[in-house]
Amino acid sequence: MNESILITGANIGLGKETARQLALKKETKKVILFCRNQAKAEEAKIDLEAETGKKIFEIIIGDVSDADSVRKAVEKIKEPIDAIILNAGGMVGKTAAKITPSGMNDLAATNILGHVILVEELIKHDKLKKTVLYPSAEAVPGVKMLGMKPVAMKTSSVDEFAAVLDGSYFDNKFDVTQAYGYVKYAATMWMLSMARKYPDLKFVVMSPGNTKGTLAPNNLPPAMRFMLRYFMMPIVFPLIGGMVHKLEVGAKRFVDGISDERYKSGIFYASKEGKLSGVVVDQSTFYTDLKNTTFQDNADKAIHRFIK
Repeated sequence: MNESILITGANIGLGKETARQLALKKETKKVILFCRNQAKAEEAKIDLEAETGKKIFEIIIGDVSDADSVRKAVEKIKEPIDAIILNAGGMVGKTAAKITPSGMNDLAATNILGHVILVEELIKHDKLKKTVLYPSAEAVPGVKMLGMKPVAMKTSSVDEFAAVLDGSYFDNKFDVTQAYGYVKYAATMWMLSMARKYPDLKFVVMSPGNTKGTLAPNNLPPAMRFMLRYFMMPIVFPLIGGMVHKLEVGAKRFVDGISDERYKSGIFYASKEGKLSGVVVDQSTFYTDLKNTTFQDNADKAIHRFIK
């Protein structure tokens, strides 16, 4: 039972809906909205209080793409937290390939950098009691029906992971829709490494699936954005089956991931092979690289090349 939960990127979309669902659980006493914009965070807090009838929401300001911002935010957390949901991230948009002060590109920094620091700082200061959940994606094992190829690195070495994180892996052909899967793979493998490093804590990787009502399509190239929003989401995916679900369903995956004992530490859960919705399964049953502990540790080492 989680009495206190911190959610990054909690002012909109999956993060906000997850906060709402958690607030309605009787055991929840505090939900921390970890956001980078004060005004948007306060607006979300007002909405959530009105929707749930609960006055249990707190705000902490921090930018997960900025290492110093996250470290300063952790200093504001005075009491231990039961669970954290590392929701902030996504495809970022036009700035995805831009190199940040950390040396990571913006896509990797937004999805990985601050989350790694947040988790490790909380552990170091004994402020994390139970569970970490990281949202990965079906883009890692791929979805053949949609032409989404699985992530296929040559060696999954430290150098190769580091090349993904600074963008050099993609040469001059940086395609955010492709790079996103590789970044999520690196983050997933870091989480699986952490599960072995800290066996007294629970590290769950959970894809929200293909979820309506998020801002994810906004960061796609214009043609893809148009196709997804006006053709694939409303027409094609519902006809195929197992390809799309509502915002409430995607958020419930996160809620269940930290609350339900069926979901175990060190496992990446997502939709069945070739699907984007429906029940979740252990992805290592068909994407076997996830089981490779050397690959897991290589991702961890590569990430820490960029953390100073």
